[in-house]
Amino acid sequence: MIAGSQGRLQDRRPISVIDIGSNSIRLVVYEGVARAPTVLFNEKMLAGLGRGIVSTGRLDPEAVKRAVEEFRRFRALSEQAGAETLHVIATAAAREAENGMDFIHRAEEILGTEIQVLSGREEAHYSALGVISAFHPADGIAGDLGGGSLELVDVKGEEIGDGITLPLGGLRLQDMAKNSPSAAQKIVREEIARATLLPEGKGRTFYCVGGTWRNLARLHMNVTNYPLAVMHHYEMAPSAIGDFLKQVASNDMGRMRYIERIPKSRRALLPYGAIVLQEIIRVMEPKNIVVSALGVREGYLYSLLSPSEQRLDPLISASEEMAVLRARSVTHAHELVEWTGEAFAVFGIAETDDEARYRRAACLLADTGWRAHPEYRGTQSLNIIAHGSFIGVDHPGRAFLALTNLYRHEGIYEDVAAPEIKALAGPHYLERARLLGALLRVVYLFTASMPGVMPGLRWMKRDDGTLVLLVPARHAALVGERPAGRLAQLAKLLGQPMELAVEE
Repeated sequence: MIAGSQGRLQDRRPISVIDIGSNSIRLVVYEGVARAPTVLFNEKMLAGLGRGIVSTGRLDPEAVKRAVEEFRRFRALSEQAGAETLHVIATAAAREAENGMDFIHRAEEILGTEIQVLSGREEAHYSALGVISAFHPADGIAGDLGGGSLELVDVKGEEIGDGITLPLGGLRLQDMAKNSPSAAQKIVREEIARATLLPEGKGRTFYCVGGTWRNLARLHMNVTNYPLAVMHHYEMAPSAIGDFLKQVASNDMGRMRYIERIPKSRRALLPYGAIVLQEIIRVMEPKNIVVSALGVREGYLYSLLSPSEQRLDPLISASEEMAVLRARSVTHAHELVEWTGEAFAVFGIAETDDEARYRRAACLLADTGWRAHPEYRGTQSLNIIAHGSFIGVDHPGRAFLALTNLYRHEGIYEDVAAPEIKALAGPHYLERARLLGALLRVVYLFTASMPGVMPGLRWMKRDDGTLVLLVPARHAALVGERPAGRLAQLAKLLGQPMELAVEE
């Protein structure tokens, strides 16, 4: 019997975060404090603590009762998952309600730890850090729409600019408007006018954070039959979503495609989220709307990292972790990164910063499916990568990573790719995936997926323009028909004559 689980990174210590929001309360147990955090366990309850706070000034009594009972379970789950530390943060409802601190003290007794009640500024700060941690790089306005408030803050690279907290959370807006979307529009317009930072975001990105906006985006995915059900970095063009937002804002969602997939408890707040987004688009005039799956909790986790860890690329960090967990050799994966970079330079293929990052990630992920049945290694790799919990990569980039590893297994001329993934990649990334896949198919026949050979393989260009892949004399026995055939495929794809030769 094999003892111990090898499916987790052995140097990580689980950490739990409980986020007490105005609408939902969520426990998330992370594998550890890391640049690309991985969730071990995730559970939420829609308590609705902030419901009615506008009229009563107090937390909803039934919601308080349910939450207090659930905290015992959350603490037990955190301990069961092996979390060494438990961090608890609370946002708008707890800090504003008359009985907020009484509730917090009761919760602290049950959870056995101090609860950090975030100010509006702190909430905006952590939300901004969540966006900064999730995009490479972030540049725009981050908007975190909770149940009680809306935090808006300017983010650029690692810098956090001006911010403001507005009383436009879904539950609060619903209460203030007395369940009237038309009344809510007037309230939103008046409040958004106070956000003088929004016009500074013109032509930049607006990042949507929070459950209401994620469900709004999920509904948009359903309506448009979007091919990749991955919420993070889902993009919506402001010019193309006007009619959709108008329909949702008017609460005319009954006949929308797959509306039943949105939980009823969330559905009621969608019109208010749509109204807020409509007004932000009108005032800000953003280039695009992008959904962030990371927010206050992940921003708080990011703040626990050292400055050097914060500067790491989240996509590369996650891909390296995947190599540790799934590759036959991590060293071989890193050799692929260096060798393919050198090959691209010899081929005269220029790369943007993102293209170079994506090539590096694709190499680190190249052995993802090796344990699968040979007939399914390509499709399994495609599915794992396309639907993985990666950050720091847009959806076309995901498609590139997935297709590269499909072609690496299945062949570059086999029309085996899911057409929706090919369409998502676009022509440029599709061809780049074929090229990198073809290059990987060549080199794997020399290395047998093990390190040590690749650094000795080098390219030489003859005077007649032929590219020669030189194999060291000590590895001459590795030269044969199959590597020559794969090289011929690569040559055809590049439109460049190529040969194999043994160095003397």
